[in-house]
Amino acid sequence: MNKNKYGNNYHDLKMSSDSISTSKEKSCSVATLSDFHSRTNLTEKGQQIDEYDPFANRDQEGGASTSGALAHLLKSSLGTGILAMPLAFYNAGLLFGLIGTIVVGFLCTYCVHILVKTSHDICKDAKVPYLGFAETAEKVFEYGPKALRPWSNFAKQFVDGSLMATYYAAACVYIVFIATSFHDVINYDLGLNWDVRIYIALTLIPCLFIGQIRNLKWLVPFSAMANVFIVVTFGITLYYMFSEPLVFSDKPLVAKVTQIPLFFATVIFAMEGIGVVMPVENSMKKPQHFLGCPGVLNTAMITVVSLYAIIGFFGYVRYGDIVRGSVTLNLPDGAPLADAAKLLMAIAILFTYGLQFYVPNDILWKKINHKFDPKNHNRTQILLRTGIILISGGIAAAIPNLEPFISLVGAVFFSLLGIFVPSFVESVYLWPNMGFAKWKLIKNVLLCILAICALVAGATVSIEEIIDMYK
Repeated sequence: MNKNKYGNNYHDLKMSSDSISTSKEKSCSVATLSDFHSRTNLTEKGQQIDEYDPFANRDQEGGASTSGALAHLLKSSLGTGILAMPLAFYNAGLLFGLIGTIVVGFLCTYCVHILVKTSHDICKDAKVPYLGFAETAEKVFEYGPKALRPWSNFAKQFVDGSLMATYYAAACVYIVFIATSFHDVINYDLGLNWDVRIYIALTLIPCLFIGQIRNLKWLVPFSAMANVFIVVTFGITLYYMFSEPLVFSDKPLVAKVTQIPLFFATVIFAMEGIGVVMPVENSMKKPQHFLGCPGVLNTAMITVVSLYAIIGFFGYVRYGDIVRGSVTLNLPDGAPLADAAKLLMAIAILFTYGLQFYVPNDILWKKINHKFDPKNHNRTQILLRTGIILISGGIAAAIPNLEPFISLVGAVFFSLLGIFVPSFVESVYLWPNMGFAKWKLIKNVLLCILAICALVAGATVSIEEIIDMYK
């Protein structure tokens, strides 16, 4: 959950007048031999019909290189989520955890693939250079079966609403993580007995200031420092993880069945970066390199799944049943190096809070700004952001336990956005051409059922844990 994982996921739908005029000129010009490429169709009369190429109509000047896009995608997934993987393995067991991590990684990658592929295809139909996540869902319904076309705006609003809920919920996780880290270090070192809710209240003070930043360029220095702190924290965590002999014999290969939903919810939360995918792909100089083999997506996800499996496996072996929501919280109390790792990670998350908070507020403000007098926009934004941050703090104080909170957010929001929506959107776009024996429809129905099961089971177990916490 760093700079890119919750980065700006919403490009405005634009096409320059130059691109439009160029497209018109191409459609009216006389065909030459070089025009007859693999994407050119001919009518019976020999007239040339060029299929709209969204890549050719993008303004790619200053776009991200293939390696830059790979770096963005890697950083979007290699954030604090990786620190929750040992907890996921605790809820799965060593063997099931390894297999389950690979399976979830494959499903997340596949769902991203079909979302991007569907976005490319609908861009050709709508003759637009690129679309965001919500806009892709909207256009698919708009150009889909007649019975579903009236639902196009609902599809867009549903995705936008889910994205906002996801980011706001993740912001609550941020607040809990920051407060818990400072609570453990300060209480132990100074001999205090302050409740974690006191630290949540104190955490809200800097969040109120950082959350008022509305220009992305002012968030860049914070994110840059956060990335440095995260790398240092990873190094210290790995040092402690392998500083003592690892004991495998007392770790079950498969955990209790009642814990399995928490495993899937945590892994989906940690691994799912669906929100950042479309902006990264849309910003590439060569977007055709995003999919394919190896491709940016496959390379990034193979790396991510491998690192998550390693950290989760050995983190659980090292700390066993006492593993916590972030493995940094398992580092020894009072040790200077361990305290430094906990505080650096807390500060890194605090620094990325502004970027995390920027995205949902950007969506929300675009939806409601017309309801306010332009003269009062600045004051309204300040009050709106302050109110949302205080509400987030209240939710964090109500659920100050990191473990069930992570599972709840992963189960509800990332199951919907990461698996259900891409599968459903592809089905709508392809209908009724669903392949031999409707195998694509069957496949997507199974994915949707899996997403709903993960949502219901993960949310149920997480809520039960939260209720037990108060008992």
